[in-house]
Amino acid sequence: MVRLYLNPPEQAIVLCMDEKSSTQAMDRAQPSLPMKKGGGETMTHDYKRNGTTTLIAALDVATGKVIGSCLPKHRRSEFLTFLKTVEKNVPAELAVHLILEKYATHKHANVRAWLDRHPRFHLHFTPTSSSWLNLVERWFRELTDKALRRRVFRSVPDLIAAIEDYFAFNDDQPKPLVWTANADSILEKVARGRVALEAVEQN
Repeated sequence: MVRLYLNPPEQAIVLCMDEKSSTQAMDRAQPSLPMKKGGGETMTHDYKRNGTTTLIAALDVATGKVIGSCLPKHRRSEFLTFLKTVEKNVPAELAVHLILEKYATHKHANVRAWLDRHPRFHLHFTPTSSSWLNLVERWFRELTDKALRRRVFRSVPDLIAAIEDYFAFNDDQPKPLVWTANADSILEKVARGRVALEAVEQN
Protein backbone atom coordinates (compact mmCIF):
# COMPACT_ATOMS: atom_id res chain seq x y z
CA MET A 1 0.00 0.00 0.00
CA VAL A 2 2.81 2.43 0.88
CA ARG A 3 4.27 1.82 -2.57
CA LEU A 4 1.07 3.16 -4.11
CA TYR A 5 1.92 6.55 -2.59
CA LEU A 6 5.58 6.49 -3.55
CA ASN A 7 5.29 4.82 -6.95
CA PRO A 8 1.69 4.93 -8.24
CA PRO A 9 0.94 2.67 -11.22
CA GLU A 10 0.44 4.05 -14.72
CA GLN A 11 -3.06 4.28 -16.17
CA ALA A 12 -4.51 4.28 -12.67
CA ILE A 13 -5.82 6.60 -9.97
CA VAL A 14 -4.97 6.13 -6.29
CA LEU A 15 -7.77 7.23 -3.95
CA CYS A 16 -7.63 7.38 -0.16
CA MET A 17 -11.18 6.79 1.07
CA ASP A 18 -12.83 6.92 4.48
CA GLU A 19 -16.10 7.74 6.24
CA LYS A 20 -16.49 10.56 8.73
CA SER A 21 -19.59 9.18 10.40
CA SER A 22 -21.96 11.01 12.74
CA THR A 23 -20.74 14.46 11.77
CA GLN A 24 -22.94 16.65 13.95
CA ALA A 25 -24.88 19.79 13.09
CA MET A 26 -24.39 21.66 16.36
CA ASP A 27 -25.73 24.96 17.58
CA ARG A 28 -24.66 26.71 20.78
CA ALA A 29 -27.23 26.82 23.57
CA GLN A 30 -26.95 30.62 23.54
CA PRO A 31 -25.66 33.02 20.89
CA SER A 32 -21.94 33.80 20.99
CA LEU A 33 -20.87 37.32 21.86
CA PRO A 34 -18.33 39.06 19.59
CA MET A 35 -14.93 40.39 20.64
CA LYS A 36 -14.93 43.73 22.37
CA LYS A 37 -12.32 46.04 23.83
CA GLY A 38 -10.62 44.27 26.70
CA GLY A 39 -12.29 40.92 26.07
CA GLY A 40 -12.35 38.07 23.58
CA GLU A 41 -15.23 36.36 21.87
CA THR A 42 -17.41 34.35 24.26
CA MET A 43 -19.07 31.03 23.50
CA THR A 44 -21.13 28.74 25.70
CA HIS A 45 -19.66 25.33 26.51
CA ASP A 46 -22.99 23.57 25.99
CA TYR A 47 -24.70 23.09 22.66
CA LYS A 48 -27.72 21.67 20.89
CA ARG A 49 -27.48 18.69 18.53
CA ASN A 50 -29.49 19.17 15.35
CA GLY A 51 -28.84 15.85 13.64
CA THR A 52 -25.96 14.14 11.89
CA THR A 53 -24.67 13.21 8.45
CA THR A 54 -22.05 10.71 7.28
CA LEU A 55 -19.39 12.17 5.03
CA ILE A 56 -17.70 9.72 2.66
CA ALA A 57 -14.70 11.09 0.78
CA ALA A 58 -11.98 9.83 -1.54
CA LEU A 59 -8.82 11.92 -1.92
CA ASP A 60 -6.93 11.70 -5.23
CA VAL A 61 -3.31 11.31 -4.10
CA ALA A 62 -1.86 12.76 -7.30
CA THR A 63 -3.95 15.93 -7.52
CA GLY A 64 -5.43 16.60 -4.08
CA LYS A 65 -8.95 16.68 -5.51
CA VAL A 66 -11.73 14.97 -3.57
CA ILE A 67 -14.80 12.95 -4.55
CA GLY A 68 -17.26 13.24 -1.68
CA SER A 69 -20.84 12.65 -0.63
CA CYS A 70 -22.93 13.27 2.47
CA LEU A 71 -25.19 10.30 3.18
CA PRO A 72 -27.65 9.59 6.00
CA LYS A 73 -25.94 6.54 7.50
CA HIS A 74 -22.81 4.39 7.40
CA ARG A 75 -23.88 1.02 5.99
CA ARG A 76 -22.99 -1.21 3.07
CA SER A 77 -25.73 0.42 0.96
CA GLU A 78 -24.15 3.87 1.42
CA PHE A 79 -20.70 2.43 0.66
CA LEU A 80 -22.03 0.88 -2.55
CA THR A 81 -23.67 4.18 -3.46
CA PHE A 82 -20.30 5.89 -3.02
CA LEU A 83 -18.48 3.27 -5.10
CA LYS A 84 -20.93 4.03 -7.91
CA THR A 85 -20.17 7.74 -7.50
CA VAL A 86 -16.45 7.03 -7.87
CA GLU A 87 -17.21 4.85 -10.92
CA LYS A 88 -18.98 7.79 -12.59
CA ASN A 89 -16.25 10.31 -11.75
CA VAL A 90 -13.15 8.36 -12.80
CA PRO A 91 -12.40 7.98 -16.54
CA ALA A 92 -13.19 4.47 -17.74
CA GLU A 93 -9.65 3.79 -18.98
CA LEU A 94 -8.12 4.15 -15.48
CA ALA A 95 -7.78 1.41 -12.87
CA VAL A 96 -9.01 2.52 -9.42
CA HIS A 97 -6.87 1.74 -6.38
CA LEU A 98 -8.82 2.48 -3.19
CA ILE A 99 -7.00 2.72 0.15
CA LEU A 100 -9.41 2.22 3.05
CA GLU A 101 -9.89 0.64 6.48
CA LYS A 102 -10.95 -2.94 7.24
CA TYR A 103 -14.56 -2.24 8.17
CA ALA A 104 -16.95 -5.16 7.82
CA THR A 105 -19.02 -2.85 5.60
CA HIS A 106 -16.19 -2.78 3.07
CA LYS A 107 -16.04 -6.59 2.89
CA HIS A 108 -19.74 -7.41 2.74
CA ALA A 109 -20.88 -10.00 0.17
CA ASN A 110 -22.85 -7.37 -1.76
CA VAL A 111 -19.75 -5.20 -1.97
CA ARG A 112 -17.61 -8.13 -3.13
CA ALA A 113 -20.20 -8.97 -5.78
CA TRP A 114 -20.14 -5.37 -7.06
CA LEU A 115 -16.33 -5.42 -7.17
CA ASP A 116 -16.39 -8.69 -9.14
CA ARG A 117 -18.51 -6.90 -11.75
CA HIS A 118 -16.10 -3.92 -11.79
CA PRO A 119 -12.62 -5.47 -12.06
CA ARG A 120 -10.84 -2.13 -12.48
CA PHE A 121 -11.43 -1.49 -8.75
CA HIS A 122 -8.70 -2.71 -6.38
CA LEU A 123 -9.09 -2.36 -2.58
CA HIS A 124 -6.06 -1.96 -0.30
CA PHE A 125 -6.76 -2.15 3.44
CA THR A 126 -4.70 -0.25 6.00
CA PRO A 127 -3.23 -2.35 8.84
CA THR A 128 -5.12 -2.48 12.14
CA SER A 129 -4.63 0.70 14.23
CA SER A 130 -2.88 2.41 11.31
CA SER A 131 -5.58 4.70 9.97
CA TRP A 132 -2.90 7.43 9.92
CA LEU A 133 -1.60 5.78 6.74
CA ASN A 134 -4.75 6.95 4.98
CA LEU A 135 -4.11 10.45 3.63
CA VAL A 136 -7.78 11.39 3.58
CA GLU A 137 -7.60 11.55 7.40
CA ARG A 138 -5.36 14.60 7.00
CA TRP A 139 -7.90 16.12 4.60
CA PHE A 140 -10.70 15.53 7.14
CA ARG A 141 -8.66 17.51 9.66
CA GLU A 142 -8.36 20.39 7.20
CA LEU A 143 -12.11 20.29 6.58
CA THR A 144 -12.86 20.36 10.32
CA ASP A 145 -10.41 23.19 11.06
CA LYS A 146 -11.34 25.40 8.12
CA ALA A 147 -15.05 24.77 7.61
CA LEU A 148 -16.70 23.18 10.66
CA ARG A 149 -15.00 24.04 13.96
CA ARG A 150 -16.67 26.83 15.95
CA ARG A 151 -19.41 27.13 13.34
CA VAL A 152 -23.13 27.09 14.11
CA PHE A 153 -25.34 24.66 12.18
CA ARG A 154 -29.05 24.83 12.91
CA SER A 155 -29.90 21.89 10.65
CA VAL A 156 -28.29 19.00 8.78
CA PRO A 157 -28.82 20.73 5.39
CA ASP A 158 -26.84 23.72 6.73
CA LEU A 159 -24.01 21.36 7.71
CA ILE A 160 -24.07 19.58 4.35
CA ALA A 161 -24.00 22.93 2.53
CA ALA A 162 -20.84 23.94 4.44
CA ILE A 163 -19.17 20.63 3.60
CA GLU A 164 -20.10 20.92 -0.08
CA ASP A 165 -18.77 24.50 -0.15
CA TYR A 166 -15.45 23.17 1.14
CA PHE A 167 -15.46 20.47 -1.56
CA ALA A 168 -15.76 23.22 -4.17
CA PHE A 169 -13.06 25.35 -2.51
CA ASN A 170 -10.71 22.36 -2.32
CA ASP A 171 -11.19 21.39 -5.96
CA ASP A 172 -10.62 24.99 -7.11
CA GLN A 173 -7.27 25.03 -5.27
CA PRO A 174 -6.25 21.37 -4.78
CA LYS A 175 -3.05 20.66 -2.83
CA PRO A 176 -1.62 17.14 -3.03
CA LEU A 177 -0.29 15.62 0.17
CA VAL A 178 3.28 14.34 -0.09
CA TRP A 179 4.98 11.69 2.06
CA THR A 180 8.23 12.84 3.70
CA ALA A 181 9.32 9.37 4.84
CA ASN A 182 10.55 6.46 2.72
CA ALA A 183 8.80 3.09 2.59
CA ASP A 184 11.20 1.37 5.01
CA SER A 185 10.77 3.98 7.74
CA ILE A 186 6.97 3.96 7.34
CA LEU A 187 6.80 0.17 7.61
CA GLU A 188 9.08 0.31 10.65
CA LYS A 189 6.67 2.71 12.36
CA VAL A 190 3.74 0.44 11.54
CA ALA A 191 5.64 -2.47 13.09
CA ARG A 192 6.31 -0.44 16.25
CA GLY A 193 2.67 0.67 16.41
CA ARG A 194 3.58 4.33 16.23
CA VAL A 195 0.91 6.77 15.05
CA ALA A 196 2.47 9.64 13.16
CA LEU A 197 1.19 11.01 9.88
CA GLU A 198 4.16 11.73 7.62
CA ALA A 199 2.46 14.02 5.18
CA VAL A 200 2.73 17.71 4.41
CA GLU A 201 0.86 19.91 2.00
CA GLN A 202 2.75 20.51 -1.22
CA ASN A 203 3.45 24.20 -1.65
